[in-house]
Amino acid sequence: MKKFLLSIGCLIFLCNAVPLAAQEEFIEPPSRQLTILPFTQLTGGIVIIQAKLGNFPDTLNFILDTGSSGISLDSTTVEYLKLVPTPTERTIRGIAGIRKVSFLFNQQLKFPGLTIDSLDFHINDYAILTAVYGERIDGIIGYSVFKRYILKFDYDSSKVSFWTNGTLRYPRGGYLLKPTINLLVAQQLRVRDVEAVSSRFLYDMGAGVCMLLTRDFISDSDFLDKKRKRYVKEGEGLGGKIDMELTVIREVKLGPYKFRNVPVYIFDDENNVTNYPYMGGLIGNDILRRFNVILNYTKGDIYLMPNTHFLEPFDYSYSGVELYLINGEILIGDVARGSPGEAAGIKEGDQVIAVNKNFSQNLNQYKVALQTPHEKVQLVIRRNGELKQIEFKVRSIF
Repeated sequence: MKKFLLSIGCLIFLCNAVPLAAQEEFIEPPSRQLTILPFTQLTGGIVIIQAKLGNFPDTLNFILDTGSSGISLDSTTVEYLKLVPTPTERTIRGIAGIRKVSFLFNQQLKFPGLTIDSLDFHINDYAILTAVYGERIDGIIGYSVFKRYILKFDYDSSKVSFWTNGTLRYPRGGYLLKPTINLLVAQQLRVRDVEAVSSRFLYDMGAGVCMLLTRDFISDSDFLDKKRKRYVKEGEGLGGKIDMELTVIREVKLGPYKFRNVPVYIFDDENNVTNYPYMGGLIGNDILRRFNVILNYTKGDIYLMPNTHFLEPFDYSYSGVELYLINGEILIGDVARGSPGEAAGIKEGDQVIAVNKNFSQNLNQYKVALQTPHEKVQLVIRRNGELKQIEFKVRSIF
């Protein structure tokens, strides 16, 4: 009994010995909403929001990208705004190249209801992204902004809200990821084909694909069925274009959530973007958009809640034809070897006038028309000043 009373007395003494101010110091204020903004989704679920730079009146388009370790502006946008960046020896790395970058230091980014100060923008050429998506891409927002706020993405309403860092109660019915966040976000997940393998992957909402796997990971893990057919494909990223292969794997498991028969790209990571074997590739927004997401970098949390897009089918189409919007014209880019597009006689540089009698010159509508497996598509093209009509059937990779 004496020992028990002594323990209670020591506990009371220790509690009373902690000053009230010190106890209050550890109480974190609750998170509060700062602003809510609409966003637009492009091919593969890429998210674009609009903002203004400093006191410039022009509204700019920014991709929100957990695969970016900073924040950036397009070189053409910088030139248009007559800004003079500062050259540096710092480099950035992407799947298609490594390059030195200049910076615009101590800038402001303005959203309705929110101004973010003291941002250092690196400058990069995003002409290829503008051509791919058919929308002006003025910059990319990544870690430099994400670390300052809690962001809630609602893909059902196409809105993102910014909240202050602080205590936050996550809604019921979802799942809490605890990734490694160090400029970029690395998340453990499992992929399965003939074998099941767990590895870390870059959590990359700026990638308009389901998954991108490095060839080294494929070779070392030996999880992919060697008999599975692979299709030649061209991808775009920092530094330009890169050759890839497209195939399907049996399953991807993210937390408790499973996706079956998932299209994946395979590429040679010559610039070591994934720091293999630290990461085996990336998981992109064509999977991640199927969840409403809370990014809480300060706590190291990503909270996923399945949304109305969760059960949407994946894109299994293969035409072998890439479309780009360049100088107001929709042009054929790469035409893959052995593809339906090549067999039909489509050539790189052909100007697309219409797809399935649609003369709207809307790049996104034309891309959607090429994403229906087993269906015939009709293209009206202009080549050397002459109009031609070409028809072919879109192949399925699954």
